[in-house]
Amino acid sequence: MERGNQFVGQSSAFLDAVERASRAAPMRRPVLVVGERGTGKELIAERLHRLSDRWEHPLVTMNCAALPETLIEAELFGHEAGAFTGAARARAGRFEEADRGTLFLDELGTLSMAAQERLLRAVEYGEVTRIGSSRPMRVDVRIVAATNEDLPRLAEEGRFRADLLDRLSFEVITLPPLRVREGDIEVLADHFARRMAAELGWRDWPGFAPHVARALEEHPWPGNVRELRNVIERAVYRWDDASEPIGHVVFDPFDSPWKPAPGAKTMGRVAEVGAPAGARKGGHGPDLDVIADLREAVEAHERAILEHHLGRHRWNQRQTAKALGLSYDQLRHCIRKHKLAEAAAAE
Repeated sequence: MERGNQFVGQSSAFLDAVERASRAAPMRRPVLVVGERGTGKELIAERLHRLSDRWEHPLVTMNCAALPETLIEAELFGHEAGAFTGAARARAGRFEEADRGTLFLDELGTLSMAAQERLLRAVEYGEVTRIGSSRPMRVDVRIVAATNEDLPRLAEEGRFRADLLDRLSFEVITLPPLRVREGDIEVLADHFARRMAAELGWRDWPGFAPHVARALEEHPWPGNVRELRNVIERAVYRWDDASEPIGHVVFDPFDSPWKPAPGAKTMGRVAEVGAPAGARKGGHGPDLDVIADLREAVEAHERAILEHHLGRHRWNQRQTAKALGLSYDQLRHCIRKHKLAEAAAAE
């Protein structure tokens, strides 16, 4: 997915959410969009607006978490000159700006209780009153709100008004996280990669190496589509040979051998942290019950390191051995041990 209301995906969970948004668009009722960060809540709001009869009028967006609590009400409802310190002149609020259009309230769960009360009145009666004024004004605004919070739970705990939740939840569209969108990781990765390759002026798109494609599928994607986009675009622009498949991908851009180590202020502390648990506590050796699991974890980690560096050096084994501090024969032994040559040939 990307801005501009372009939806990319083929999984049934994703298409069901898009279809529900399309059906709700012509309605004048409020819609609540729920989903993890990076799942495309803003795109759904845009779709709801563009497919409605309000599409010629403004789509006004306000991130409720981006403003201090003292300014949220003034931002939503506007204020008159002199209403508070710093209000040198009158200003229309987001409701007035969105008149006859759509108001998208992102991060709805962060609104203060006072702002929720005034928002409820605006939704109920279609009236807003600027701060410092006693004259309400009529507005025709459709509300689309988004959150990654569990609003029913917040309402039960008294941290969100239940009556406001009732008014805003005529339709609730819950967006699936990327990790459950079967088949969409490959489709989205290809889409973002081709677009980045075109931006870089590549004549052809070489695709991804098999081990990279497998790593993309196995990553949990806590940041969802937004994270995927960054990872793919970064991998393409860092790749030097446009004729070879992308063989190296970095999921964490902050990962570095030189990044600061919090808490490690003295050598003694570092030694203590790095020592085996048994040694620190006066034990007499490792826990024999976990040795098998530990061996499997070490083997998997070693294989991942080999795949990573082989991909980074385009399977040039001498360069890979040098990067890993191994002799050529040692690297060849590791490749045979993990059957990487057979796996590459099979793929």
